[in-house]
Amino acid sequence: MSYLAPSEFVTKMVDAGESKIFMSTRDTIIRAYMAGAILALAAWFAVTINVNTGQPLIGALLFPVGFVMLYLLGFDLLTGVFVLSPLALIDKRPGVTIGGVLRNWGLVFVGNFAGAFTVAFMMAFVTTFGFTQAPDKVGAAIGNIGEGRTLGYAAHGAAGMATLFLRGMLCNWMVSTGVVGAMISTSVPGKVIAMWMPILVFFYMVFEHSVVNMFLFPSGLLLGAKFSIMDYLIWNEIPTVLGNLVGGLAFTGMTLYATHVMTLPKRQATRVAKPRVAA
Repeated sequence: MSYLAPSEFVTKMVDAGESKIFMSTRDTIIRAYMAGAILALAAWFAVTINVNTGQPLIGALLFPVGFVMLYLLGFDLLTGVFVLSPLALIDKRPGVTIGGVLRNWGLVFVGNFAGAFTVAFMMAFVTTFGFTQAPDKVGAAIGNIGEGRTLGYAAHGAAGMATLFLRGMLCNWMVSTGVVGAMISTSVPGKVIAMWMPILVFFYMVFEHSVVNMFLFPSGLLLGAKFSIMDYLIWNEIPTVLGNLVGGLAFTGMTLYATHVMTLPKRQATRVAKPRVAA
């Protein structure tokens, strides 16, 4: 598996965050667009498996193929840059600013949404034969997901909002662990195995992932599901984004950085922090 020591892969995380902050607008949007599109396609794939087999575990076992593909190809998810970009700021890398971190997050959000929405439109078109008939079983299932995970939370008021936020936190705890998994090995099989495990957990546990939801909920709206754009934004996307940010930083980014970089002796920390090629 060619496993890297924690101090090595955490340094790769900081290097990656730095490189993403200084990436051009063009490259950031392209990579985010493709990440959103591939993850959306994987979500469509997983729902199709669930509908056809009646076994959600099978869909969860196979969904990570999309995550693995997009990270091996060097594309970026919002949930990933939520963790990586701030580490470069915390590490005081030269030229890294709060503005640069926010710019990176904003561009990745836009790219992810555009890619996910593209696949949402394709899915809605395919499952309705060009919007000429009611959606098939898969389309109907996706529409129901949107209703249940907006109006369902809204029915519980503040408790529903808190539940949604916590599910977003739990999601990016696992997803950001998958992002780290891409860095803890130098071999493709090692990367795949390390990424696969936490993504399986997140998907089977039905946690809330902001980019997956950029596909599921616009899909439901395109298919005529009975919830509004404001329902989607207030009772899913915005709290999910915030939960993803807090969960990824608190449980993955900051914990790994604090215990594997900040605790190193000064001389060793300087050596470990030497810039490398970002993963």
